[in-house]
Amino acid sequence: MTVVIFAGYLVILLMLALRARQKAKPGAEDFYLASRTLGPLMLLVTLAATNFSAFTVFGFAGAGYRFGYAWYPIMAFGTGFMALTFILLGIPARRAGKETGAITPPELIWHRFRHRGLYSAYLLVMVIFTLPYLALQPLGAGYMLQALFGIPYFAGAGLVVLVGLVYVLVAGLRGDVLTDLFQGLLMLLGAGVLFFALISALGGFERVSGKLVSELPELFSRPGGGGFFTPKIWFSYLALWFLCDPMFPQLFQRFLAAGSDRALLRSAQLYPLVTGVLFFFPVALGVLAHSVLPNLSGAETDQVLPLLVSRTLSPVFSGLLTIVGLSALMSTMDSQLLTLSSMVLRDGRQLLGKTPETGNRARMAVIILLALAGWLLALKPPATILEIATETFTGLAVLFPVTVAGAYWQKANPWAGMLSIVAGETLVVLYHFKVLPDLGFLPVIPVVGVSAVVLVAGSLLFPVRGLTSWSSVRDLNWRPLGTLALVFVLANDFWNWHRVGAMLSALPVWLWYQIALTLTLVALLGWQMFRN
Repeated sequence: MTVVIFAGYLVILLMLALRARQKAKPGAEDFYLASRTLGPLMLLVTLAATNFSAFTVFGFAGAGYRFGYAWYPIMAFGTGFMALTFILLGIPARRAGKETGAITPPELIWHRFRHRGLYSAYLLVMVIFTLPYLALQPLGAGYMLQALFGIPYFAGAGLVVLVGLVYVLVAGLRGDVLTDLFQGLLMLLGAGVLFFALISALGGFERVSGKLVSELPELFSRPGGGGFFTPKIWFSYLALWFLCDPMFPQLFQRFLAAGSDRALLRSAQLYPLVTGVLFFFPVALGVLAHSVLPNLSGAETDQVLPLLVSRTLSPVFSGLLTIVGLSALMSTMDSQLLTLSSMVLRDGRQLLGKTPETGNRARMAVIILLALAGWLLALKPPATILEIATETFTGLAVLFPVTVAGAYWQKANPWAGMLSIVAGETLVVLYHFKVLPDLGFLPVIPVVGVSAVVLVAGSLLFPVRGLTSWSSVRDLNWRPLGTLALVFVLANDFWNWHRVGAMLSALPVWLWYQIALTLTLVALLGWQMFRN
């Protein structure tokens, strides 16, 4: 039965890709951006599916197992707050992309600054730090298929890469978007079914939670398991998603594919609601898994969800978890392959003084090579999914200051932008080798802080003229922006540290407070923030 479900899922993906191919048009703009026609619903679905990866399903469950419920608001609120960048950066980038014909994020930076050094640095960072994140997708698949079906890790990882490769090559972004819609719905509905089935098998949410809160109270409080979340680390994670997620090239490229400003605005409004619902399931299951899977450690915790399903439910649910996990990781992997190939074929060739390659053979060769690279990187993961992802995200966050400057600061100096990237990535390397003190924060805070200082100082000392930003700060409506900033401050509820507090429906009240803030984001992002 499980094999039938799995095979049916793969057949549906291929059929959707073939259907999308019927609407395809010749040219790179259609292959990579679906001719810039994505409406609100399809844009929301593909933005969410692109951003929710193996990290979402397996990494969140592993983090829930290690840290407890403290991980949920870090992701639900933090990622939901990131939706503000759909408007702050997405709308200006969409307009500039349409005007200049830019297809990739680095290409957009080239049209803005006309500086080869900055263009090269921006491109290298996006490629170098996206490849490890690409590897997380076959990594998650390998863990899942090994735990559920006994398939060797390398074979399971390779199978998923092969399937994703096929439908990317068939229809480009149009195929990605249509399969994202299908996989996004599967992810949400399947995660809900698995959650309630596991809760029933474990003996009920309140019963299991009541036992665990007395045995492992740290899972229901901050700083969480292992004392991980200090107030500074908490702030760092909330800021991390805002700074890094829009810099994911596969997500940034979706901004350029939007059909209108309204499509991006509507997507921003609903995005926190999606994160608030979907992210709860794997985190809660990671916490409750302690009742049947005690004493997991290290990278082993990233396998807690497939281990829990195989231990407590019938093989049919193993098949369902396979579909949920594959939907999450494949909807990210296909987008990463597509975007990386566009940067190699367009930006890489332009930097070598050649015209961008648009032929099908070149696309096929590059996408296959990138898929192979992702699979090879996944064969020997150096750390947990969370550790790999956090360092990758920090590297991409370095690009945030220069991207904001490109959008709003007309006098930003491209030399200063290039130096800000070099300075930021130098710090990333030094933090990786533990040469620098962390000051209690995640490295992303000092790294982005130094990058911003270098950019601002260089631009103030040597302002440029004759370059045009994508937008202007005068276009912003500051009242709702100020209210959103206040909500972000309130999410840093340091007064709730070191206590479980009162419980409501088997969850601590401080967690309900964070859920309320996520819903507040939905309401505030529904408030018109820009004068159109």
